[in-house]
Parts: sequence; C-alpha cells; structure tokens
Amino acid sequence: MTGLILAFQFLTRLPMPRVAAAEADFARSMRWFPLVGVAIGALLAIAAWLGGRVDPWAGALAALTLWVAITGALHIDGLADVADATGAAHKGRERLLTVMADPHVGTFGVVAIALQLIAKLVLLHGLIVVSAVPVLALVPFAARIGPLAWARALPPLHDGLGARFCNAVAPVHLTAWGVVLIAAAWLAPAVLVAPLLIGGWQTWLRRRLGGISGDGHGAGIELVETGLLAALLVAGRFG
Repeated sequence: MTGLILAFQFLTRLPMPRVAAAEADFARSMRWFPLVGVAIGALLAIAAWLGGRVDPWAGALAALTLWVAITGALHIDGLADVADATGAAHKGRERLLTVMADPHVGTFGVVAIALQLIAKLVLLHGLIVVSAVPVLALVPFAARIGPLAWARALPPLHDGLGARFCNAVAPVHLTAWGVVLIAAAWLAPAVLVAPLLIGGWQTWLRRRLGGISGDGHGAGIELVETGLLAALLVAGRFG
C-alpha cells in the first residue's frame, strides 16, 4: 500500500495520507503508475461527460483543465524540457543535456506546451462528439505503462529520477500490466497502439539522448497520451 500511495503522491496532486518511505520505496512505487493512470482516467471521463452535457467543447475544456490540475503539469514540464533540448541538439549532445537540465523554458518548450494542450483539447472534443467518453479512462493508464518499459530498456542519463527507477521494474511487472492492457482492448481495441507508441518513444530516446531521465519519462507520457487519444478518435469515427 505504501508504494501505491507514493505513486499517487508523485504523479498527482490528489490528497493522500503521509507515509514514511525510503528512496527504494519511492523507486518501487513506479510499479503502480498504471493504476494511478486508471484513477486519473476515470476522473477525466467524469469531467468530460459532465461538461459534455452542456457542450462538447465545454466537456473537452473541463477534462483538459482537470488533467493539468491533477498532474500538476508535471509531464508537460518534461515535454517542454525535451523540446528545448532537441532544439539545441545541433550544438552537440553535451549542449542538449545541459539545456534539458535548465529549469527555464525556452521558445521550443513554449511551442511544445501550446501544441500539446491544443492537440489534447481538440482530440477530447472529438471523443465527446463520437460518444467515446468512457474509453478516455484507458488513456492515462496505458500511457503510464511506458515508464516501466523505458526504465527497463534504457540507461539513466544522470543520477536523478531516471536512475532511481532503473532497477525498480522487473519483467513480471511489465507482463502483468501488459495482460491488463490486452484485457482493456476488449473495450477499446485502439489502446493496443500503446506498445507501438511506447516503443517508438523508446527508440527516439535511445538514438537522440542515449538514455532516460525524468524529463524523458514525462515527455513520453504526454506524447503517448496524445497518440492514444488520436487512435481512439479514429477508431470511434471510422470503426
């Protein structure tokens, strides 16, 4: 139970009881990330449904606002840092890593945040229009399987968040959540695109950065979520 509470404390701004934990407990909490995603997704689906009773755009805005509020913009910040670093990649890998570690947000980061929020807003609106709100609950869940895979497959870039998670995930954890994902596909087959999105981000990280960091995890979650929203919308529109 400690690991689950720590996972909620790290990934959300939802009120949680205080627990005493060591660094190893925090690292192991990663195993619960997908379950936290289920809770986030359920709340988003409720917000989208309630707002959608007024207007589809109102539902999309309600869900997006809650999405940002629940996560505290944690993952969007990672996306901005990776975007800024990528913009500086032409100056060499060391410059890329330096920019990624800079807490300030540059032009590329601002553009990435804006595009990400617009993309999610439009896709959420589309899901409400095609009456696919319930499947929204699966998006944060499936995206949060990604960090488990990336922590297993990629070396940490530095002694930070990525390094803590590196040895916290075993094949059995990935397998278990993979089985849950397959089961969820009975409700929405389009969620099976998640492994492709997760694998694609993993390949990009390996080639461009050479490893994983907290920013890489955050950016990956954001991009996988958007990819899943798009896949579910296409499935709802043409399926």
